[in-house]
Amino acid sequence: MIVLHYTAMVTAEAALERLCDPSAEVSAHYLICERGRLWHLVDEGARAWHAGAGQWGDVTDVNSRSIGIELANTGLHPFPEPQMRALEGLMVGIMARWSIPPARVIAHSDMAPTRKCDPGPRFDWRRLARQGLSIWPAQGSEAAPEQFSHDAARFGYVLSEGVSEADILRAFRLRFRPHATGPLDPQDCAMMADLAARFAVDRAAPSA
Repeated sequence: MIVLHYTAMVTAEAALERLCDPSAEVSAHYLICERGRLWHLVDEGARAWHAGAGQWGDVTDVNSRSIGIELANTGLHPFPEPQMRALEGLMVGIMARWSIPPARVIAHSDMAPTRKCDPGPRFDWRRLARQGLSIWPAQGSEAAPEQFSHDAARFGYVLSEGVSEADILRAFRLRFRPHATGPLDPQDCAMMADLAARFAVDRAAPSA
């Protein structure tokens, strides 16, 4: 997989210093600054400490199964064009080298919905999807609200002790409906049903 993050730090240089500090116990394979400069910090075949506790589908040790890309951003502003272009060029190469399909490009918040919110509501996932670097749901047909958690599990979100349907809804909206508010609604259900139908992870989904 590829896991996308934001640094939540004031400068890329501050993030670089932290990512290279062994005592911080955090690292990533790549860091990209707002101007598009890229630092390759960890070999792609090596394990980096970027994901932490969480799960996507059946993958519980995400660090060992993913390449982490940190984007210099506080989470409060859009991601600049030079940074996005650098990210897209990097992802094309990574996905080709490791045969990573677009559905295996996820947000940090996807695999750790109770802990993380990056890369956040200002990240342009639809732009990546248009280039085949991620996925985007269709509007889909009407789906019952009670199907939402089942479809979420088929797509990859894990509902477990400590992770509620509200947590999953929050993570889903951060990525696919960043301006939506309020309780679960029909559009959430329809979009999740479409994701589950077209991009189900390779795991046995729980019975409805």
